[in-house]
Amino acid sequence: QLVESGGGLVQAGGSLRLSCVASGATFSLNTMGWFRQVPGKQRELVATFFNGFGNIRYAESVKGRFAISRDSNRNTVYLQMNSLKPEDTAVYYCAARPSGISIVDRDYDFWGQGTQVTVSS
Repeated sequence: QLVESGGGLVQAGGSLRLSCVASGATFSLNTMGWFRQVPGKQRELVATFFNGFGNIRYAESVKGRFAISRDSNRNTVYLQMNSLKPEDTAVYYCAARPSGISIVDRDYDFWGQGTQVTVSS
């Protein structure tokens, strides 16, 4: 089970930090990431982190503004979002898979329920 927290309403230029905790799993989730979706559009990758080689991938639209990180127990992932823009408004989903980096949502086996991020102009 993946549980997200940290979403909310923020003004443009502001910051939010999303958290995602994996619980109930007895195996290590080496790849954890964040996707987002707005109504009528496909879910898109925001950032993903693969422990094996420290690989990180970011969407071009968030590079330099967002940062993904994991804590020491390797089952919690964070998304620090700075300089937020109205176009960042979406439902943000945490996702995980046992191994291997991927930017494709269908490659992920586990999903959170989503947390709403709204950026006002």
